[in-house]
Amino acid sequence: MSTTQFNRPAASSADRPKAEDRRTDAINRVTVRRVLGSFARYKAQTALIVVTVIASAGLNVVPRLLLKELVDHGIMVKNLHVVTTYSLLCVAAYVAATLFSLVYSYFSIAVGQDIMREFRDSLYMHLQRMSLKFFTDTRTGEIQSRLANDVSGVQSVVSDTVAGLLSNFVIVLSSIAIMVRLDWRLTLLSVGILPVWAWVGLQVGGAARKIRTLTQEQLADLNSTMQETLSISGILLTKTSGRQALARTKFNKENQLLTKSQVKQAIVMRSFFYMIGLSFSVTPVLVYWLAGYLVSSVSDRSLTIGTIVAFTAAQAGLFFPLQGLLSAQVDISSSLALFERIFEYLDLEPDVVDSPNAIALTPEQVLGAVSFEHVSFKYAESSDRLTLDDVTFDARPGELVALVGHSGAGKTTLTYLIPRLYDAVTGRVTIDGIDVKEIKLESLGSIIAVVTQETYLVHDTIKENLRYGRPDATDKELADAAKVAAIHDHILSLPDGYETVVGERGYKLSGGEKQRISIARAVLKNPRILILDEATSALDTRSERLVQSALEPLMRGRTTFAIAHRLSTILAADNIVVMDGGRVVEQGTHESLLALGGHYSELYKLQYRDEEPTPVTA
Repeated sequence: MSTTQFNRPAASSADRPKAEDRRTDAINRVTVRRVLGSFARYKAQTALIVVTVIASAGLNVVPRLLLKELVDHGIMVKNLHVVTTYSLLCVAAYVAATLFSLVYSYFSIAVGQDIMREFRDSLYMHLQRMSLKFFTDTRTGEIQSRLANDVSGVQSVVSDTVAGLLSNFVIVLSSIAIMVRLDWRLTLLSVGILPVWAWVGLQVGGAARKIRTLTQEQLADLNSTMQETLSISGILLTKTSGRQALARTKFNKENQLLTKSQVKQAIVMRSFFYMIGLSFSVTPVLVYWLAGYLVSSVSDRSLTIGTIVAFTAAQAGLFFPLQGLLSAQVDISSSLALFERIFEYLDLEPDVVDSPNAIALTPEQVLGAVSFEHVSFKYAESSDRLTLDDVTFDARPGELVALVGHSGAGKTTLTYLIPRLYDAVTGRVTIDGIDVKEIKLESLGSIIAVVTQETYLVHDTIKENLRYGRPDATDKELADAAKVAAIHDHILSLPDGYETVVGERGYKLSGGEKQRISIARAVLKNPRILILDEATSALDTRSERLVQSALEPLMRGRTTFAIAHRLSTILAADNIVVMDGGRVVEQGTHESLLALGGHYSELYKLQYRDEEPTPVTA
């Protein structure tokens, strides 16, 4: 799924702008409600934040009112007692305001960080529930960008903006109230332009939101390119293909596009705030002019020096709160783009889920009988081509079933339906007669193990990689499993033994060593059903023999599906299922299929006639 697939489709009618405006407004309202809803479980902390914010903001403006008395009845009449008293009151108000600010800052940051943690947890857990189709259709860098960059991008809004918005709002209201009390005419001049800036802020916020959406999409593209080209597999491909120049060109292009968007976003924001700064720089000059006019020309005796000093102090105190309010307006508007990207992923419905009456099974309860009953499947709903077409066959408990056929015949897809990595479109897959859709997904994960051609190891120790099979396994159980997989002695020969870090994707180990670790991991899991997806096809002859010998005890007593590549596995099978074009065209034992002289016989002659058969018993 590409980035563009998550964007809302554009209207094509003549009234498109109006339709888009209405739709965007509706989305914004829904998004804002959802963001505010994230604060619901923090009601007590939020209430405390509100109280302390109001107290801090109120105390911050009190000294500005006291200045009039300090100047007019203290300094102007040379009354030191009044000057001292009001000075101490101002200091006390500022100290108390600072203490309240520390309290609400702590709680707002703590609540904000908790909400961000919940966003990350929710997004990660939701992504864990998505089917394999989602991950095959979506770039890894895009997923990482949503989980890391988008969530981090709204962190300041959640942590700081709400408390800052309330604090600045209280300061602005109380400052304006003080200014009106001091002189309504000067107040009218000072705040008359505010509605204009509020309107400009809305327009800038909308523009910033669009730019930020584009910026995040370009950042996701850049992350995807880095992930694809700087991972172990990616850098190997780049170097061995001699495509470093191509990779650099692609990266530079995407990096330049991102830079241009970030510059544009920064310029839009800074231009707006520079204009606000210019307005607040000019306004005090106009206030002084009006005050001078009223005192000198109109002979207004109510405008004392104390009044003018207190008024200009209150007016100066408006600058940062008003800038904060306008900034919050723009930040919130542009951050809606990030919240929408987060909610887009959270709103994706997993297409493989537990049924309401799904049951939990343990490996001890499962015999391992697997049946495919008229199963059909296709990857894209819109496609007319079926990947699997009316597949029907049975695997009895403990049998080894080999799946053979040309590349693209549907062998791997067939095995993916057993653990429900995908769901059949029609028909059903059963385990011991129970439809896999009626078994909890977590249960399926405990009774089925998969060993693939490309073994995936995490960047951790061998011990922790083995414990992916069973997290509670003891060291002795790890060693026993490694012995079964014929890898124990090699692990002990390493400098750090089981504590050896395997490197990203296990690249410090050979293919055969990784494969045997994956087999040991499966042994620890002790599954009832085992899927071997060409588990030895990429190995050299020596490694293949070691892995084959490790597979023997693993397959014994388990229902095993082996996507066959080597003759030895095919010869050992209880049932060979031959697939062609997504259909089962033949099935039977090696001897019976050879005698039939059909597809299998042809495959045998083409692929295995030069090989010496070495049967493996399960």
